[in-house]
Amino acid sequence: MTSRSGPSAPWIYAGLLAAQTAAALILFWIVFPIFHGLVTHLGERQMLDLSDQIGIVASAALLHCCYWTRLKWVPVTASFHSVFVAHLLFFASRVSFFFGGALFSAIFFRHLPELDAFPPFAQAFVKSVYVAATLFGLFCYSLELDRFGKAVEDGPPDRGE
Repeated sequence: MTSRSGPSAPWIYAGLLAAQTAAALILFWIVFPIFHGLVTHLGERQMLDLSDQIGIVASAALLHCCYWTRLKWVPVTASFHSVFVAHLLFFASRVSFFFGGALFSAIFFRHLPELDAFPPFAQAFVKSVYVAATLFGLFCYSLELDRFGKAVEDGPPDRGE
């Protein structure tokens, strides 16, 4: 990779944004059936398949890797400017994090009655980090869409710092 102003930065930025978008879509693909199961079977214990857990962890890790790589080394670049497209990006940013928040709410309220009997500390800690890292990955993705929307709306590249 070259510096933030290097000639390959637009292609690198496009690749990182595409990878983040793919990771977010995969995450939503995995999470929607889980969310549906939580909502339609309230009060029942829901088990996640190992493949779902691996998919969620891998998608969240990809979101984080691409986001932090872009933030550190690659400027936000927009090859065109459009207020309408910028508004669509701002909307997508809000919607992407909205679904993560909805899942968190469903998980929280599903387990609220069980708060009188806490699981072992290590298990509770790992599960909390797992959910928080996934939500934080979606939050970072929504910030990236906001930055890209701002670049599309305003014009000159935003350093994102």
